[in-house]
Amino acid sequence: MENYQARTLRDGLAFGEAPRWRYGRLWYSDFYRFGIFSTDAQGQDERLEHLVPGQPSGLGWLPNGDLLCVSMTDHQVLRLHQGDASLFCDISQYCGFWANDMVVSASGVSYVGNFGFDLDVMLRDVGAAGMMASPPPTTNLVVIGSEGDVLQVVPDMAFPNGSVITPDGKTLIVGETMTFRLSAFDIGPTGTLDNRRVWAQLDFVATDGMCLDAEGQIWLANALSNKCLRVKEGGEITGEVETSQTAFACMLGGANRTTLYVLTSPSSDRFKIATSTAGKIESAEVAVAGAGLP
Repeated sequence: MENYQARTLRDGLAFGEAPRWRYGRLWYSDFYRFGIFSTDAQGQDERLEHLVPGQPSGLGWLPNGDLLCVSMTDHQVLRLHQGDASLFCDISQYCGFWANDMVVSASGVSYVGNFGFDLDVMLRDVGAAGMMASPPPTTNLVVIGSEGDVLQVVPDMAFPNGSVITPDGKTLIVGETMTFRLSAFDIGPTGTLDNRRVWAQLDFVATDGMCLDAEGQIWLANALSNKCLRVKEGGEITGEVETSQTAFACMLGGANRTTLYVLTSPSSDRFKIATSTAGKIESAEVAVAGAGLP
């Protein structure tokens, strides 16, 4: 198994999410600085690209270059064109709690997840009670067309989180954080989903932000540990990147797309970190380059 030790490139983030490699830079959302940022490959030149008062999360680009961003607390997907934000799609009726991560296909179809429930309150209550009274509710994965119309709503998803699309554009793989699972779907000609199946069932791995490599394996952040894992279809773990604090999202980028950028934080609990800047960008050089989307 491959083993790597990440190094810190940049600190001072509140809570980084949705890293993307685009235009030779690492783009990412920062929940509690309420902005979309980008930085150079070395993590030195950070730029504020857009402010998002509703708390930014998932990012992706339409075929014409417009940036889509999930605005979490108002359950919207925003379209950012030449610095101006407009409503692309309101998904509030399909969200149990905050909207969250997404991936955008080459044809402009978006796949957007949401928490389904207030995770931080649940964890606080579980901590006080010492146990979970019942399984948390499931929620929907929303499929949005390239013009901002809702094409499909996929129910019974257990906290749909990081997502990837294979290079041929035919398969979507979604992390279901609360069930430690990666689920796959066939992508039809219009972008709708079919043939749901288990891609990998893992043990105590809270599947968070992830990316795909050129060998068809997935690097994913395990939100229960200071690690990113490289996973084969079927669930075999073939690599690990160790980080200095909990890993919440990762992206393969850099000149050769062999730099695994990892967004880390001491916690995801907003009651603990919303006013702090202990988040980091960490990185490690890995053997296989990135592929597919995001």
